[in-house]
Amino acid sequence: MNDTGERIAIFLPSLRGGGAERVMLNLGEGFLNAGVGVDLLLAQKEGPYLDKIPEGASLYDLHAPRVRNALGGLKTYLQNHRPVGLLSSMGHANVVAIVARGLARVPTRVVVTLHNTLSVKMAGQPVWRQVLSSHIMRNAYRWADAVVAVSNGVADDAARMTGFPRERIDVIYNPVITPGLLARAAESFDHPWFSRGEPPVLLSVGRLTRQKDYGLLIRAMEKVRQSQPARLIILGEGEERPALEKLIANLGLQDSVALPGFVANPYAYMRHAAMFVLSSAWEGLPTVLIEAMAVGMPVVATDCPSGPFEILKGGELGPLVPVGNLSALTDAILTVLEGRKHYPDDRDLGRFEREQAVSSYLKLLRGR
Repeated sequence: MNDTGERIAIFLPSLRGGGAERVMLNLGEGFLNAGVGVDLLLAQKEGPYLDKIPEGASLYDLHAPRVRNALGGLKTYLQNHRPVGLLSSMGHANVVAIVARGLARVPTRVVVTLHNTLSVKMAGQPVWRQVLSSHIMRNAYRWADAVVAVSNGVADDAARMTGFPRERIDVIYNPVITPGLLARAAESFDHPWFSRGEPPVLLSVGRLTRQKDYGLLIRAMEKVRQSQPARLIILGEGEERPALEKLIANLGLQDSVALPGFVANPYAYMRHAAMFVLSSAWEGLPTVLIEAMAVGMPVVATDCPSGPFEILKGGELGPLVPVGNLSALTDAILTVLEGRKHYPDDRDLGRFEREQAVSSYLKLLRGR
């Protein structure tokens, strides 16, 4: 219920099922619980998270085949509805949000968020494209009312890559832990691999992309099985599926590694798995790692830029291993399987509770 008459607009390219989209939906639900109206604007109305839109939020489809094509629709929306604040996520969407507010000539405050490590994301691009992208972001972000990074690592990297002043970048940890997450983890669950007497199951969750480096995790799984029985489930979908399926077949792991695709409730898997493994080459603040900890799983993660080091407090809450290091990842997994586990306590997880993030974002969106 909107008790205050205020409205916050959230602008996203789509709801295709990534961590940033999940974060924005969590924030939207938190705004609604705080009595603030929420309008969710999508460049394209598509993605598996469409059925996760919070009850009470209004959905606007801007029918834009590309994010930049949403500029006109977003400008018109701002002129007609004049929300108190506009919150955007991801590079192109951030720039479009800032430009649309300028063209609309409305007092709406714009808060843009940075979810990934820019230097790693841009690696491999031609130098001219890197320079152009950095120039566009630096100049666009000057006109935002606030720039928010999801971790200190992301903030430091963005400032270094774009030349945007680090002191102008706020850090707000993602609103990951919600009552709904814990309730869904407790839902009934039936999978033959989790039956009594079966080998322990390792779990990872994320899009099947180069960023997640699931090839490394699958190769580590082969090494782990040389020491003890175990299985691996990777939940998610993406363009790397054919290559990963080929790797699984080449290593003879068809009976011990499964790629079920996107599932609506990964938290039930988390509650039953032996551990969570993050094998990423880069991240911003990996939501799934925090979710796994909240459900009570021991975790292993690569010390990728950035996020895992902050989340795991430098390895205090779970093993951190070098990016791309097969032997280190294998050893860390075996260490946890052998019972030397790390569990966070409530004080460690309080950093990622939704109420704290919602309060911080509302202050920026309201300008007070």
